[in-house]
Amino acid sequence: MTPMAHQIEVPHPDDAALVGHVQLRAWLQTYPNEGAGIDETWIREHRGSAVTAEGIAQWREFIEEAMRHPDLLFCRVVRSGAEIVGFLCGRRDDVVTLGPMYLLHEAQGQGAGGRLMDEFLAWAQDDPMLLWVTEYNERAIRFYERYGFRTTGERELWRGKLPNVRMARESMLSDKIT
Repeated sequence: MTPMAHQIEVPHPDDAALVGHVQLRAWLQTYPNEGAGIDETWIREHRGSAVTAEGIAQWREFIEEAMRHPDLLFCRVVRSGAEIVGFLCGRRDDVVTLGPMYLLHEAQGQGAGGRLMDEFLAWAQDDPMLLWVTEYNERAIRFYERYGFRTTGERELWRGKLPNVRMARESMLSDKIT
């Protein structure tokens, strides 16, 4: 059976619940790590709110705000038929911040992540970019490195446990000027 083609779209506010569920599923697939003390219970405690009425309302608000201010907020979803299997969001302040970005395991390795990143980079243009990535998520780190992101040495323990590293992508214009 061939995988269904993935469509990348601007989400509708009614997609908020689906986005919240993808976020929680992606965390449950990606972040359990015995060494870091991160298990399903910890993930549900710290990310389960994505599927609550409050979490869904926050996603709806973000999606609506991104629709009103597409120059400042970015959000795209990956659909497989009617199902959302991933998303990438970001914002523009002094720099562009990428995140969150999640793609469920069943949708990985089929080009959807690269297409999401291509759309995000076109939106971000040549602005410097920052993101946080979990230190032991080596697949994601390699993915971001392919797009010019480099670790900065900055680290954080999200909620006291999840070890994250900062990655940055400098403006391509600064590379051309020097």
